Amino acid sequence: MTAFRLLVTEALDGALNMALDEALLLGRQRGTSPPTLRLYAWDPPTISLGHGQRLDARIDEAAAARLGVGMVRRPTGGSAILHEGPESELTYSVVAGDGDFPGAEDLLGTYRWIGAALCDGLRALGAAAEMVAVQPSDPATMPTFCFARTGSYEIEVAGRKLVGSAQRRQGSAFLQHGAVMLTAHPDRLASVFPGMKGDDPLQGMTTVAAALGRRPSFDEVAEHLADGFRRAHALALAAGGLTADEFAQAERLVADKYATDAWTRAGRLPARSVA
Repeated sequence: MTAFRLLVTEALDGALNMALDEALLLGRQRGTSPPTLRLYAWDPPTISLGHGQRLDARIDEAAAARLGVGMVRRPTGGSAILHEGPESELTYSVVAGDGDFPGAEDLLGTYRWIGAALCDGLRALGAAAEMVAVQPSDPATMPTFCFARTGSYEIEVAGRKLVGSAQRRQGSAFLQHGAVMLTAHPDRLASVFPGMKGDDPLQGMTTVAAALGRRPSFDEVAEHLADGFRRAHALALAAGGLTADEFAQAERLVADKYATDAWTRAGRLPARSVA
């Protein structure tokens, strides 16, 4: 099994967060970046849209603007997530390639491998986390809000979704990232996802704070999740930093893709982009 790099980065805006994840994917595909576990947060709070998700009236852009919530489109699929600050959410990403661990070449195998590590870390934190079995996915019934459904090998506590994840495979490498909800803000969720009004915005989901009876810090959860990967897979995981080439690639992806209206609103690259 290949040694992994651990990156714990400061809270960044949505465009740079998504650009960094894709830069790490491109680097792993080219063999210039090691397999990496990245743990990070968002500033300002941001709605991330799934790669192919339509931006329509099911997301209230005016309400998001009033609340100071940004918007970005992910390189991965799935439904929208409202990423609040590091007090409320931790996002993880795993970038690896075929041969980096057993089953890395298989979609469900990677979900299961990552889910086992997340479960280990969350249980050590004190949450009664369980990994769900394979769930069928019907795009026609995909809800706007990611936490309104549970996919394959995602994490639940007492039948309620705790971690939402999505994956992209490109050549011999993959990127999987997901949100670990530390706490939630139902009024803000109902404002930006108007279809949730009149219902419990937290129906079907839970948070680490609810599972523990206290709200842990970002750093505490990050430490437990990293240790979960080490324990669950006997993984050699060492703290590191971004290389100059990785950051330069991310800056190009911000300018050419993730900060553009064409990508955010419609999932199209501007004509000038070659990414």
